[in-house]
Amino acid sequence: MNVPSFSSQRSRGTTRRHFLRGAGIAFGLPWLESMNAWGSTAAGKAGAAAQTEAPRRFAALFMGNGVNPHHWGATQGANGLELMKTLSPLEPVKDRLLVMKGLWNPTTVEGPGGHYPKMNVLSGLTVKQTTTDVQVGTTMDQLMAQEIGRATPMPSIVLGTEPPRYSTDSGFTSLYSAYISWSSPTTPAPKEIYPQQAFDQLFDDGSKRRRDKSVLDLVLSEANSLKGKVSSRDAQKLDEYFTSVRELEQRIERADEISKRDTNGTGWQPTVKKPTFARPEAGIPADVRDHLKLQLDIMVLAFQMDRTRIATMMLNNDLSQMNLGFLGNIKGGIHELSHHAGNAERLDMYQRVNQYHMQLLSETLQKMDQTDEGERSLLDNSMILFCSSLWDGNAHDSRQLPILLAGGGGGTLKGNRLFDYSKEENRRLCRLHLAVMERMGVKMDRFGDAESALPDLG
Repeated sequence: MNVPSFSSQRSRGTTRRHFLRGAGIAFGLPWLESMNAWGSTAAGKAGAAAQTEAPRRFAALFMGNGVNPHHWGATQGANGLELMKTLSPLEPVKDRLLVMKGLWNPTTVEGPGGHYPKMNVLSGLTVKQTTTDVQVGTTMDQLMAQEIGRATPMPSIVLGTEPPRYSTDSGFTSLYSAYISWSSPTTPAPKEIYPQQAFDQLFDDGSKRRRDKSVLDLVLSEANSLKGKVSSRDAQKLDEYFTSVRELEQRIERADEISKRDTNGTGWQPTVKKPTFARPEAGIPADVRDHLKLQLDIMVLAFQMDRTRIATMMLNNDLSQMNLGFLGNIKGGIHELSHHAGNAERLDMYQRVNQYHMQLLSETLQKMDQTDEGERSLLDNSMILFCSSLWDGNAHDSRQLPILLAGGGGGTLKGNRLFDYSKEENRRLCRLHLAVMERMGVKMDRFGDAESALPDLG
């Protein structure tokens, strides 16, 4: 299919909230200098941002089963962050990186259970010990979605790669291990693990998209109507944007075809059948690398389109059985590797798995940094929280957590810095959540177990 191409003539009549529509599909446009304003901002407290500025976005990325504490972290040198081995892939974006040391959720360190009670990383409240009436607390991403989400077609997008497993341990349901985002204290936000369905969320009702048509085909005539209405720079940007959308479609389609052909189990597959509600072409990519990168790219595209401004992404569940065998000589799933018991060979495998996740994060941040939104990049206008519910997976230690915050927060964050709270009495993770929510325009007197936000991040 040929993507629409745009001429270099100028027009001042196009607005930021312009959508292309075809067969009931809404197709948002990226930021363009030819457009007058970003349009309506979030109502209430979130509406303070100027209309001429790109909106701020927030995403929480989660990695299950903790980290190798011997190689995680950074020191503060004369020229900023000096990254340890696990974080070394983030070197290209460290000027937009904050490394947080010592933050924790105090509710996780006492009582039974090594994993499930610690899955409150975005709420800070006690995880209820139960196998039926689950309760964690409304998470900070969903509180922001309730307010900021009124300004976008989707309040938030919640993504993952693995489904829930159903078992019990120490009086807890394993359902807790599959969710970090909760829309109410007792309801996890539905998590989309199928790339095709996640992609379709970006275009209204995916059922309206014909299987033999690209979404770009359905909006082609209106896309061509933009000819002569944008600057030459914007014309090039639109060409690149539509090309990236089509390339993403093609990657999803290829991954789906590979999944259908992979009947011999040669590629990693979650141990779950397709749900009955899945569209026929939906599937889990046979190659876990495709799955992870597609979901992250869909998240970035959702931000780029202004389809939503809030996202969460579980790279894997806690207690994950995902095997990253493509890294070479990886024996066992991620959870199994986290219990290395100090064995040098298993610790090396665990380390390489940790470092691969940092490479994924780095590639995503660089892609966001390359997305121009006028005076700033998409990364400059965003805050990306990276977290796990454990520090040392081998010991189920949550007395501190591996926390990173990347991006510029719309000019409110200053990167290339280490924040060490390990010796402070009030080192609650929810203080960081309060600081993030405040920068997103959602002001709260308290959240979770915290009554004050962390200062001095800007």
